Amino acid sequence: MCRLLLYKGKSPIQLAHLLTKPAHSIINQSFDSRLRIDHRRPINGDGFGVGWYEHDSDKSDVTPCIFTSVTPAWNNTNLIRLADKIKSELVFAHVRASTAGSVSETNCHPWNFGRLMWMHNGGIGQFERIKRKLQSTLREELFLFVQGNTDSEWAFALFLNQLDDPHSDSFKHTELKAAMLKSIELINQWTKEADITESSLLNFAVTDGESVVCTRYISSKTEEAASLYFSSGTRFEQYQEGHYRMVKADRREDIVLVASEPLTFERADWLTIPTNTLVVITPKLSVLLYPIVDEYYNPDPTSRGSADGKRTGDPYLQKEKELADAYMKMELAQEDYAKTRKRDMAPHTIKAA
Repeated sequence: MCRLLLYKGKSPIQLAHLLTKPAHSIINQSFDSRLRIDHRRPINGDGFGVGWYEHDSDKSDVTPCIFTSVTPAWNNTNLIRLADKIKSELVFAHVRASTAGSVSETNCHPWNFGRLMWMHNGGIGQFERIKRKLQSTLREELFLFVQGNTDSEWAFALFLNQLDDPHSDSFKHTELKAAMLKSIELINQWTKEADITESSLLNFAVTDGESVVCTRYISSKTEEAASLYFSSGTRFEQYQEGHYRMVKADRREDIVLVASEPLTFERADWLTIPTNTLVVITPKLSVLLYPIVDEYYNPDPTSRGSADGKRTGDPYLQKEKELADAYMKMELAQEDYAKTRKRDMAPHTIKAA
C-alpha cells in the first residue's frame, strides 16, 4: 500500500519540511510505514514522485512540475537537494508499493494532464477484469494519454473523461467533486457487473493548482479503508530537530495537510478522515467533508472491521491505538537519537601516557 501526502497553503513551504526533515516524513514512511492495512509489505520502495506548482511563475503556465524516480525515496540524493531549494503553495508527494504495473517511471505518481495533477493510494479490485471496459469508454485523446500500466493512471484517465473539458484553464471545485464521484460510481458498477468480490481501495487525490479533492474510500460496508488524516492551522513549524507541530494561532486556516500517516508527534494536530468520505479544499482553504452515500455507505462506523475481514470494533479507536503505539516508538527512537548525538558531541579528554 502506497503512502501519499498533500499540502496546500497561503504561503509557499520548503519541500524539505514535508519530505525529508520531519521524523515521520513521507520519505521515512517509505521504509517505516506504521498504519498500512497490508502489514506483509511494510516497504514503499517501488519509486516515488513529487509534484508542485511554481508560486512565482508566469500565470500563463499553470502546469505542475513533477519529479519521479524508480529509486527508493530514502536513497535519492537529487530528491534531498531539490527539497532543500524548492518552495510551493501546493505540493503532492507519493511513495509507491506496487500492487499493479511494473516498476518504471511511467508508473510513478503523481501524473498530470494540463494543469490537473493526480495520485492514488490503494488498488482497484481485480482491475484486469474491468480494464477493457474502462478503456472502451474513454475519448480517443484520453485513451492515448496513458503511458504506464497501473490501475491508478487508468483511473486518472477515467476521471478526466468525466470532465467536459479537461484542458480548461479553470475548474470549479464542484466540477472536480462531481467527476470524482462519477469515477468511483463507474468503477463500482463495472466491478459489480464482472462479479468481482474483492474490495477496491480508492484513496484518490486531484488538484488543478487551486482546489483539491481527495477521497478515503473502500467498496465495502464492513471493511475499513486505507488510512487518511488531515491537519490544518496557521503555521507548520519545526520546534526541535525532527519535531514539527501545527500551530493554530486563531481560527484562520492558512495551511491544510492531508496524509496517509501523520508527520508530527503532536496527536492533537491530526484528525482521521472517516471511511468513505470525500474531502474538498477550496481555493480559500475551507475544508469540506462529504460522506459518499452509495451502496457501500455505512452510517455506523463501529461496524467496520479491518480489510482482512476481521472485526476490530470501532475502527477509529483501533487506528488511534495503532497511531499511539507508532508515536511511542517514534518518540523512543528520537530519544535514542538525541542521546547518541549528545554523547558524540560531548568533549573528550585524552590522558597523557
